[in-house]
Amino acid sequence: MDLANLLKFGKSKDTIQEQVLPFRMQQEKVLVRLRIDVDYPYPSRSKSFLCAGLGVKTGKDYLKNSKILSRMINESKKNVKAYWFFTPKTIPDNELLTLLNGSKHEVSLHVVNDHERELEQLEKATRRKIRYYTIHGTARLFAQIMWKRWKTKSPPIPKDFPLQSFHQFPTYGLDVLCYTQSTEQAVKIAEDYIKDGKVLEIHPIWLFQRGKINYRGPFYETLRRILKVDKEIETITVRKKLFFKVASDTKEYARDVIPTDDFIEKLGERGIDIFTFIERKWCNTISNPPHFWLGTEDNIALLQVTTFDEWWKNIGKKTRNMVRKAEKSGVKTEVVKPNEKLAEGIWKIYNETPIRQEREFPHYGIQLQAVINRIRLSQNCIYVGAYFQEELVGFIQLVHGHNVALISQILSLQKHWDKAVNNALVAKAIEFCANKKIRWIMYGRMGNHPSLDKFKQSNGFSRFHITRYYVPITKKGRIALKMGLHREIKDVLPQPIKYPLIPLYNWISRNKMRMKLRLGSQRLQQR
Repeated sequence: MDLANLLKFGKSKDTIQEQVLPFRMQQEKVLVRLRIDVDYPYPSRSKSFLCAGLGVKTGKDYLKNSKILSRMINESKKNVKAYWFFTPKTIPDNELLTLLNGSKHEVSLHVVNDHERELEQLEKATRRKIRYYTIHGTARLFAQIMWKRWKTKSPPIPKDFPLQSFHQFPTYGLDVLCYTQSTEQAVKIAEDYIKDGKVLEIHPIWLFQRGKINYRGPFYETLRRILKVDKEIETITVRKKLFFKVASDTKEYARDVIPTDDFIEKLGERGIDIFTFIERKWCNTISNPPHFWLGTEDNIALLQVTTFDEWWKNIGKKTRNMVRKAEKSGVKTEVVKPNEKLAEGIWKIYNETPIRQEREFPHYGIQLQAVINRIRLSQNCIYVGAYFQEELVGFIQLVHGHNVALISQILSLQKHWDKAVNNALVAKAIEFCANKKIRWIMYGRMGNHPSLDKFKQSNGFSRFHITRYYVPITKKGRIALKMGLHREIKDVLPQPIKYPLIPLYNWISRNKMRMKLRLGSQRLQQR
């Protein structure tokens, strides 16, 4: 009934709004419905096959991914309803049942063979009243053998079966979507399906891994964004080293990172063996770190900013002349807004040459749209542009952090290097930071590129020693730390040995890029 009709019944407008508004708010709070098919008990396919086919249970990671999912759902402030469908081989243990308490979860039956016996078994083990069922699919011969479904691919369910079929609800496979789409696209598509009232179907085994036969992809990051949970994980990057995984925070230089027990536990659940982070000694020190944290020496190029005039006095005469030279050559610097025009200028700089500073340049060959997307999605960034005759000939990307600004990138067109563009860019960046009362500027690390180190020092940056900590999370992580495998070779080698090897590294890097370009050109000719 609309507002006009309600007014005819003699109710005041204020009274009507008090009654209607909560209903509208309830409608606007979209319900995220999840169908979770717990087909397999372990994150490992091989361990799951042993358990499902032979009844062999091994390890402490029984239903591990399901427990991670349940915690994510419990922590979400969104309106979520999860329907969990368990098979006879994935009966929830006490730990998972505790997590499945509350209105957000409902335990349901995933029928494999005998619907009556399996229903009785599930209700007895969970002490829950079951309302819904689905039928576990076994399209492939291997699955039929493993689940001992000999006569039919789908067990018949009688009409008088007391449970309601969940197959009637419109569902869409989130893990299937994540196989073909990027995270950003998958989130957008999934949220549209949620608004349309569709149920998102997921299988815990694909939470972090990618399928090869059934075309399902890892859906953790997509679901994390949909549920808006695990904010502390969103900037974590993981790399594989030999037999272990190392995680770090991409924002570790911009903000203080001090891992909590809960944070470390979440990393452990995700298969991380070691977490590494730095101590930002210029603004914060860690007192009494735990004994099992391994501290190693690291460094950054750091400049303390007071005023632009003070910096100008402290740099050498040669550097001042380089800045003046840029100005006399007609180079103008200014803070620019991130837009498509800036992205196009950066794209031209990226694709000017495949070799920079005697090494392979990783951004060469990037597509314009990719640069536009990076600029559009960049956060807490300031761009300083250098222009010659209205053309962008160089830029600096400054990233705002807590008590520091990071020079993330500084690049210029090689054809204009005679105009000292980079010196002009650094001067403008320091002027900006001084005006904004930003006390510190960081410009990467020192010790891995002699010519770049010299440029940093000439512009007032100096080596600042910091501590990098390594926190072992698993047994593999502890072994790796004891063996010294956590550190990069370039950080372990002494300078007298490393510096003579840099030209060799550069030569290998250049020729690797040239070979890549040659092979790419040959493929185009063959087409």
